[in-house]
Amino acid sequence: MTFLDVNRGVSKEFGSLPASVQEPAQKPTMLESMGGVPGFVYSTVPVVVFVVANSLQPTSVAIAVAMTTGVALTAVRLLRGERFTSAVGGLAGVAFAAGIVALTGSAKDFFLLGIWAALVGFVVAFGSLLVRRPLTGAAWNLLHGGKHAWRDDRAVLRVHDIATSAAALVFGGRFVVKQWLYVHDSTGWLAFAKIAMGTPLTVLAALVAAWAFRRSSKRLIRES
Repeated sequence: MTFLDVNRGVSKEFGSLPASVQEPAQKPTMLESMGGVPGFVYSTVPVVVFVVANSLQPTSVAIAVAMTTGVALTAVRLLRGERFTSAVGGLAGVAFAAGIVALTGSAKDFFLLGIWAALVGFVVAFGSLLVRRPLTGAAWNLLHGGKHAWRDDRAVLRVHDIATSAAALVFGGRFVVKQWLYVHDSTGWLAFAKIAMGTPLTVLAALVAAWAFRRSSKRLIRES
């Protein structure tokens, strides 16, 4: 008989046990920790609305519709109890993109921020590999007090090379594809690329990083 079996039996006889001895809550999945399906929808809807509105109305109208959508989604997120910074952060991104379009008058500039953010992400990730301090390894060490000689362990360094390379590939791929579409004025395909190469690729890169984090913890913490 396991502890959980005893726990259930005692609960039936004497009522619920304190939270400290009840069954542990199930950990959220990777997608749930990144906002889940609602988070994907919140980041996708303003993009789709802008592109559709821009195909039917002048750019100024498309900006107004996208901003209105962003404000409405932010209100919904706040009513759902999400953190203020998370909810308003999404609106800030839409507002910044819309502001660029308002200044340039070009609908494709709605995606300019994401294009350059991808380039910066690639430079940082790839640069950390060149100096032999892979970004995910530095992040893992920082989360664990910055006191581990993780670079001295070849196995740990190797898994973080892989994880950081995955991040660099995601960022680099986004930049190359979106920049090519931007140069060729493919606003609709830019929207498709933003959605297809957004949350799905982020989840994949995060899964690789989580694997590297677990391997690092197993070697450097549990064996120490």
